[in-house]
Amino acid sequence: MKLTPLSDRVVLQQLEAEETTKSGIILASSAQEKPQEALVIAVGPGGVVDGKEIKMQVKEGQKVIYSKYSGTDVKLDGEEYIIVRQDDILAVVEE
Repeated sequence: MKLTPLSDRVVLQQLEAEETTKSGIILASSAQEKPQEALVIAVGPGGVVDGKEIKMQVKEGQKVIYSKYSGTDVKLDGEEYIIVRQDDILAVVEE
């Protein structure tokens, strides 16, 4: 199956949480903070949303940082995804 977002929505796949701190302490899974970094899996077409023209600024394959409490969690074929509006994406991570 394939998720195809509508309008100004973006499908993200959350990146794994860090298992150790910078000082080398191993964290239990319950102590790991949910990362806000994700990989863009699919991007909607944009268009007119609430009377405003929306141009999509992110592309598939980019790493992004998104708002902490945004989006809708979806599980499909055993994989977990988050569907967010483009406005909920705060930055693109460039390496």
